[in-house]
Amino acid sequence: MISRVEHDGRPIVAILTMHDTEHTFRGNRQNFQEIIKAGKDMGFMVYVVTVRDLKLNSPTVKGYFLNQDQSWEQRTCPLPQVIYNRIPYREDEALPWVRRKIKEVQRHPRIDIYNPHFFNKRQLFAWLSQSKLTKKWAPLTKRMKGFSTLAVMIRQKPYLYLKPEEGKAGQGIMRVRYQKHKSLPYRIQIQNDKNSTTYKAASLERLWNRVHQETKGSSYLIQQGIELAQVHGRSFDLRILVQKNESAQWAVTGVGARMAGVKSITTHVPRGGSIEDPEKLLPVVFGQERTDAILSEVRKAAVHIARQIEKSSGQVHGEMSMDLGIDSEGVLWFFEANSRPMKFDEPLIRKKSLERIFHYSDYLIKQQR
Repeated sequence: MISRVEHDGRPIVAILTMHDTEHTFRGNRQNFQEIIKAGKDMGFMVYVVTVRDLKLNSPTVKGYFLNQDQSWEQRTCPLPQVIYNRIPYREDEALPWVRRKIKEVQRHPRIDIYNPHFFNKRQLFAWLSQSKLTKKWAPLTKRMKGFSTLAVMIRQKPYLYLKPEEGKAGQGIMRVRYQKHKSLPYRIQIQNDKNSTTYKAASLERLWNRVHQETKGSSYLIQQGIELAQVHGRSFDLRILVQKNESAQWAVTGVGARMAGVKSITTHVPRGGSIEDPEKLLPVVFGQERTDAILSEVRKAAVHIARQIEKSSGQVHGEMSMDLGIDSEGVLWFFEANSRPMKFDEPLIRKKSLERIFHYSDYLIKQQR
């Protein structure tokens, strides 16, 4: 017998994920625990619900509550007022019945959902190019349609990145360089788990054979490579969290830095990168005064980019994380945005991020009234 939770007047937020035959539901449980604790401390009722158990035509749903001993218990809960979408994988979200359910939620008169969909990398750059303001931060990016795209791009930019359109955490990224004075002028560096492997080729056709072998028919983007600022020979970029605040305005929650591993071509921590403090890294390269100006521009750019993405997507979003790079000249570049940010490890950013989830939820619930 599943116990029933009565609605005691508190605002209700449900964390949406997928069911799992082995573990009842999918997702980062520690993250869910921290979200639930933060919500509870702020006066919210919070539980986890799977897409399968979310029955919108019923006044109640079966949700997972967190007990005092950190165990999970399924109970009958009142229908949520806000759904915080944390479906973890693109392939889950792409399932027709999951997409139908999200559409149903979006049409529901008494429920708000934020972060309805994952972003597609190619679409992000198309959206940014629709605004003169945000266009300047986007590197030249094209869809890779075959050998000809690579040939055209490498003539324009001798340093390129190849990125999977639906990639995650740096998987499948490759770096290509053309150095005409070398005997084997074409080089491709392929990202492995924490290292990378470099192949050299005499001709672009030879290089393309390798690219074709690696991409195996997946959709890829070709992007202008940016010579990022470096400290001790390791490049770094900035990871920014933007969220809507209590008045539904985009605001920067925090700025972190990620430094590439010694043999890695990306700054992702699972691939050997490290978490750094931008306030300490940037002055080493640019000095303190220039650092202050750069960080001020980063914060303004992140808010403009978030607004532009939301406007162009036609969907309501509550948060996104972004990767922005600073090149060796101090110029700002946009690389990536995620509609379902991974948790930030910096304690102050993490604390504020959890509070903002519920500040914005509170705003949505008040609008419903």
